Amino acid sequence: MQARSALFDLYGDYLRPRGGRAPVAALVKLLAPLGIAAPAVRTAVSRMVRQGWLHPLRLGSGPGYLLTPKAARRLDEASARIYRTGRSGWDGRFDLVLLGAPLPRREAQRLAFLGYGMLDDRAWVAPRAAEEVDAVLTGTGVTYERFSAGHAAGSPGAAHVVGRAWNLEEIGKAYEEFVAAQRPAVTAITARSSDEEAYAARFQLVHAWRSFLFRDPQLPASLLPPRWPGVGAASFFDRHAARLRPAADRFVERCLASASRNGRVGFSDT
Repeated sequence: MQARSALFDLYGDYLRPRGGRAPVAALVKLLAPLGIAAPAVRTAVSRMVRQGWLHPLRLGSGPGYLLTPKAARRLDEASARIYRTGRSGWDGRFDLVLLGAPLPRREAQRLAFLGYGMLDDRAWVAPRAAEEVDAVLTGTGVTYERFSAGHAAGSPGAAHVVGRAWNLEEIGKAYEEFVAAQRPAVTAITARSSDEEAYAARFQLVHAWRSFLFRDPQLPASLLPPRWPGVGAASFFDRHAARLRPAADRFVERCLASASRNGRVGFSDT
């Protein structure tokens, strides 16, 4: 797990609900159980400041970092999707985006995050419209048109569109691999496990699940194959993320309190 990616997960899952700020010492403590060393944390923090995701500030316990408004919005969007694992209905129409030129890689990833699949390098489609698309595309300078599209009589149908835009076999296999990879770690956490162990297992679980934000467009059930592996994977994630949350929260609170307490002592002694 890379330090920068872990920091996004840490702020989004634990620090955003606590005001979106933390002292540097707490960030180091909270990423240590994941095998991320202090120098890597500090390097990643500096990079995130340069990119406009974090803002340095002086806390009572010493130097710390606060989420910028841009980062807070992005993390709120991600959190809403991470913990909303049910499939919504569908009105039978796609949101179709036709581009005047191929998108740069960063914006293409952003469209994928919003649930759009690529029919070709100048055509993207989603089962429902996302409000953020216009803002993403306007910033690129690429001309585009958007349509709400259904199917004409005799056309191949929705399954054909879905098959072109997304590799459901690959996504389904990824869900099966997610459960197989995460099951040993999360089921090993019992009432006898430490809060730190629960926190580390839950952090890895959420980190692995977050990758599906870019892979799974959250298609409605009517567009999915029978016995879709994503349903079982979502149930597995919901169950264990909720079960491990209390212990993980206790560990986070202890790390924040310890960093604050030690920081105040160190500050007053200088």
